[in-house]
Amino acid sequence: MNDRPSPTERPSRERAATEERTGARRDRERPPAPEPLPHPVVDNHCHLDIADGDWLATTAAIAEAAAVGVPRIVQIGCDLPGARWAVEAAREHPALVAGVALHPNEAPRLAERGELDAALEEIERLACAHPGVRAVGETGLDFFRTPPEGLAAQELSFRRHIDMARRLDKTLVIHDRDAHDDVLRMLDSEGAPERWVMHCFSGDADFARACLDRGAYLSFAGTVTFKNAEALRDALAITPGDRVLVETDAPFLTPTPYRGRPNASYLVPVTMRAMAQVRGEDLEALCRAVDGNTERAFGGAW
Repeated sequence: MNDRPSPTERPSRERAATEERTGARRDRERPPAPEPLPHPVVDNHCHLDIADGDWLATTAAIAEAAAVGVPRIVQIGCDLPGARWAVEAAREHPALVAGVALHPNEAPRLAERGELDAALEEIERLACAHPGVRAVGETGLDFFRTPPEGLAAQELSFRRHIDMARRLDKTLVIHDRDAHDDVLRMLDSEGAPERWVMHCFSGDADFARACLDRGAYLSFAGTVTFKNAEALRDALAITPGDRVLVETDAPFLTPTPYRGRPNASYLVPVTMRAMAQVRGEDLEALCRAVDGNTERAFGGAW
């Protein structure tokens, strides 16, 4: 994802790259707006630059989300153009805060070109560029897409991001795909920062407990609604009420029954209702808990 559009361009090439990466064309019909939530919550992980990519569309996306009870969003940048975009978005839109990092699959590509160190230095500058940059992430490990020869660069990048989050007092947002044990190993080795989030949590109840024992917030996405995600629902069920978050990872991971169609922050209520059902909780009470958790996880209200 090295050719992101500027904030004034529609990201048609980005969408094409995403479709190529996922192996399928997405149904472009947008799902209908769900019933609003009884209490506001934050979408703590979104990629507006991929989904929309220009200021007018971003403003509309923020308004759509607010109309159903999602008035604030954490915009995540995953490469240098995306991180720059996230900082500018946080400057321009009070409803947004930003996370900046190199995605674990981006690190090996940069290392191959001899550009990883310089890119990490720029990420650190961007992390300090505006008070609205609350997070370093998403960073982490991805053993699904990166071949073995790229893992050393991925691990180096993750270690540097962990250190950055600790030194700068930023929230660490972790991407973990097929790498549970190694993520924990590196956090134990480096020392986790005060606040850290397992983005789009993908483990079972045992892995959830291991993360929680180390102080993590666990963030659940539309995947929790998928038919084959029983282990993930077990993890959600045992997560304490003061450690659970919700996200979209939009435009990806659209919840059932809209799987395969574009995701957006306005669909958080679909996932929240499923989460309340899994946990056997009152929806409003869960919304209040998630809202407070997100503020604590990302360093306070905005």
